[in-house]
Amino acid sequence: MVPVMADQRDFAQQAMQYAPQLYSAAVRMTRSKADAEDLVQETYLRAYRGYSNFTEGTNLRAWLFRILTNTFINSYRAKQRRVQETELDDVEDLYLYKRISGIDVASRSAEDTLFELFTDDEVKAALEALPESFRMPVLLADVEDFSYKEIAEMLDIPIGTVMSRLHRGRKAMQKALIDFATERGLLERTPEPDPH
Repeated sequence: MVPVMADQRDFAQQAMQYAPQLYSAAVRMTRSKADAEDLVQETYLRAYRGYSNFTEGTNLRAWLFRILTNTFINSYRAKQRRVQETELDDVEDLYLYKRISGIDVASRSAEDTLFELFTDDEVKAALEALPESFRMPVLLADVEDFSYKEIAEMLDIPIGTVMSRLHRGRKAMQKALIDFATERGLLERTPEPDPH
């Protein structure tokens, strides 16, 4: 059976429903609302131009996110990093909060209870502090709910690398959050091991 290619006349109706999700992810990627708007605009331009190559009946959301991710990697990574004010105030659905929301109170571990103590700003700061190679998989998996396979395709890396980067990114976020809790006096400082 020959795959049915998408018709560009249907593009707006099919693709524009994902604009808010793409914009939200773009803000997290670029850390700037203006850059996020540019990134989403460029994504839709590229998607429209290539829509005739999209196979009808496949995952349009994943296809758009792959274009968004590739556009970000190609355009924004090349720019020299500059210090800028973060504009992530409207990010609500971060990994730790999603994780907490599905936990039954009776089965909470000490770690799960600890996560409730963090402010939105602390969670955002922990996410922002991740190196880009870890931040992208964490955002795509834990905020956007893409599968390992979809993330591997979007970032053009093996699934094992996605899993490794997710694990390391999540651990780095947890360490940063524990550091925040320690600074606020919610946890006792762990004594440094004796080097002798």
